[in-house]
Amino acid sequence: MASEQEDLSIEIQGVVPWQAPEGQAGQGMLLQTTRGDIQAIIHHDQTTPTTQGIVWVWGARGGFDGPADGIYGDLAENMKTGITSLRINYRDPRLLQESVLDTLVGISFLVGTGHTDILLVGHSFGGAVVITAAPFSDKVKAVIALSSQTFGARDAGKVSPRPLLLVHGQEDTRLPPSCSEQIYEWAEEPKDLVLYPGAEHGLMECKDELRALLADWITNQFDAPPS
Repeated sequence: MASEQEDLSIEIQGVVPWQAPEGQAGQGMLLQTTRGDIQAIIHHDQTTPTTQGIVWVWGARGGFDGPADGIYGDLAENMKTGITSLRINYRDPRLLQESVLDTLVGISFLVGTGHTDILLVGHSFGGAVVITAAPFSDKVKAVIALSSQTFGARDAGKVSPRPLLLVHGQEDTRLPPSCSEQIYEWAEEPKDLVLYPGAEHGLMECKDELRALLADWITNQFDAPPS
């Protein structure tokens, strides 16, 4: 797999078992690539084949859990019968470019294992990561950016015709809600913006509403006919 710049390429060389951190649901695995190993956790029901998959990425510190009290793992487990989830921990979360490549590796893995409809979810720094990554694959069906930064998201219009969901807390003092409002202006239709009153950057204050929103939105995107 390669990006538009010839000097930025990454390929999967192997996939091996990996012990996920204690307390994590799902199955740990190491994606061995030409740019280094990527830690990942996969959630799937091996008795129920599916063509639908999600790549989840977090913020500038990396990790697997996502915001709102571990929403990534919770949703991934709840949906695994019909949707394969891959939670990615960046090789170097300080670098947007490398983190986008890590996300593209996640997409490539899912495509290589028979998934044809893929959704991307990112929080904070990860919002810009998934917005940047989406246009590189025609298998990406939709994108969700939670509490996203604007740096790296200037080309949000290129996500279209894929639907883009932007979510932000109105009391976010780390990245103000104006970030998602700006990205919404840059984006093309179809696009949605949801602002939660009283919620801060980690979206803990609206975690129940957020879980319901994401579950419904993801289901609707996978059920929608091709654009």
